[in-house]
Parts: sequence; C-alpha cells; structure tokens
Amino acid sequence: MIPLRDVIPSRTFPGVTITLIVLNALAFLYEFGLTDPELKQLVVTWGIVPAQFNLVSAFTSMFLHGGWMHIIGNMLFLWIFGDNVEDRMGHGRFVVFYFLSGLIAAMAHVWSDPTSVVPTIGASGAVAKVMWRPMPTTFGNFIPPGRARSNW
Repeated sequence: MIPLRDVIPSRTFPGVTITLIVLNALAFLYEFGLTDPELKQLVVTWGIVPAQFNLVSAFTSMFLHGGWMHIIGNMLFLWIFGDNVEDRMGHGRFVVFYFLSGLIAAMAHVWSDPTSVVPTIGASGAVAKVMWRPMPTTFGNFIPPGRARSNW
C-alpha cells in the first residue's frame, strides 16, 4: 500500500512544503532535459562529492534526484508528512529544520567515506527527518504520531 495522505489536518497552508516540492520538480525537469554528459557534469558539480566537499553542494544536492522513482518517493513523503511538521513548527523554523536535516545527512555521508569521489544526490536525508515525526524535533516541538491513508 502506498500512502497518499495522513489523518492529521493542518491548521495552516503548507507553503514551505509546497515550495520545496515545486523547486524539486523544476530541478528534476531541468535534469530530464539534459544529455547524459551534461547530466553527469551537473551531478558531479552540484551533488555531494565527499573528497571535494563544499557547503554549497550540500544544499544543491537536495534538489537533484536520480530518477522518477527517487523524486516521486521523496516528494510523496514530503507531501504526506511535511505539512504537519510545518504546521506545528511554523514556516520559518520548518525551513531551517528541513535544510539543517539535509545538511546533517550530507555530513554523515561525507564522514562515512571522506575520500569517496562518488557523488550523492537527493532530498532523502531531509525528508527522512521530516518523517521521523514521533520524536521530539530539533526545535523542541513534539509531533504526535499519525496514520497514513491509502486508497487501496
């Protein structure tokens, strides 16, 4: 069963969540239009390469994805869970939380093999932290566990 929504209603409009989804989709559409050599160069330049780590690539890599299933999975779960976390934390703190979570995931990757020249892309680290909502968040709010709904 693939979840489509959760059962916790949001009190506010999830503007940050929607903006992140749109930006990721636009970046993926841009990737989709590149030739193979151009795509490889984009991933090496803007993805996280531990042996050549820079802070900019830790953020830009969160908007690049390796294929349809990669982006669909990440954005589906950001859509399902992100609105409630954003609602509870507030828009500004959610932006910081999302990017800080992605940065921590990037640093964990770099730390695991600092000499690697293989690039990593995707928003999975940030989205995984958004999904880890029953735990107290970095900013002190507690997000209650909820259930996801599917149509099957």
